[in-house]
Amino acid sequence: MVGGSARGADCGALTILAPRDAAGQRVDRFLAASFPAFSRARIQALIAGGAVHCGEAALLDAATPVRAGERYSLTPPPPAPARPAPQAIPFPILFEDEELLVLDKPAGLVVHPAPGNQDGTLVNALLAHCGAAFAGIGGEKRPGIVHRLDKDTSGVMVVAKTEWMMARLGEIFATRTLERAYLALAWGLPAPAAGSIEGAIGRDPRDRKRMAVRATGGKPALTHYRLRQSWFGAVSLLECRLTTGRTHQIRVHLATHGHPLIGDPLYLRRVPGAAKAVPAEIRARLLDFPRQALHAAELGFIHPRSGAKLAFSTRPPADFQALVGILGAGGY
Repeated sequence: MVGGSARGADCGALTILAPRDAAGQRVDRFLAASFPAFSRARIQALIAGGAVHCGEAALLDAATPVRAGERYSLTPPPPAPARPAPQAIPFPILFEDEELLVLDKPAGLVVHPAPGNQDGTLVNALLAHCGAAFAGIGGEKRPGIVHRLDKDTSGVMVVAKTEWMMARLGEIFATRTLERAYLALAWGLPAPAAGSIEGAIGRDPRDRKRMAVRATGGKPALTHYRLRQSWFGAVSLLECRLTTGRTHQIRVHLATHGHPLIGDPLYLRRVPGAAKAVPAEIRARLLDFPRQALHAAELGFIHPRSGAKLAFSTRPPADFQALVGILGAGGY
């Protein structure tokens, strides 16, 4: 029946035939009105995740106009478990005692469960490694997580294994009494070769997946950088040190100043002009790099319990090193 809706018996899908008076509406508005249990924002997220179809074809754009008589289907994912489950996922451990753990996070590993990544995360791995007592440290969804790295950023992280250590490490990050250094491969040659980038960071009002330097509404952010190596006057290996720790801070600050990270899926939106100076074969490899070339290379802090100074450093993963290799020796 036109305008009727039903739940598919085979896969739990919700379906509706669009009536004539819905023609031309945005599909996200139409589906949110048709299925009141789902907010418009939730419908948009489901569209982005490929869970909404018009006939047999997945919808790609929440602004797509509704076509009368078409069958629209929405297949919500199964509800996420209340608590992450332990999963035996290996990860490199740099240091561990009874109260904290320092690791070298691989690129591609999500830190904690979130929409689209409900398992297979570092938290799942930590639950398996640390045992049942770890499950409630600092909260059920993100036990032990004091700070995080983006999925495709590699490098050094510290995790708390007790509530006391969770609070102490939180204070260290809040008061910035720690050392953090990142290695970044970026387009262009910054001038001066060493300096600071300051600019408040907040959610990009035009794209909620991105962050941006904001004149109002952002949180203060300060990044110090130093040129370590450059090639062709077009590619730079930068050492970045953080005074603050905002979401995507290095990526946003460098991109805003015309030096987006190689491979960055969010902040590298077009081929940089600097790429013209790079030989074609090398340029192709750089443009094809599938993730942001960013590595958390150093982390140092005073152990809150023992008072010992802890300092850790790791080399970038093989794919990052391969890029430096094709550019030329001496990158780091």
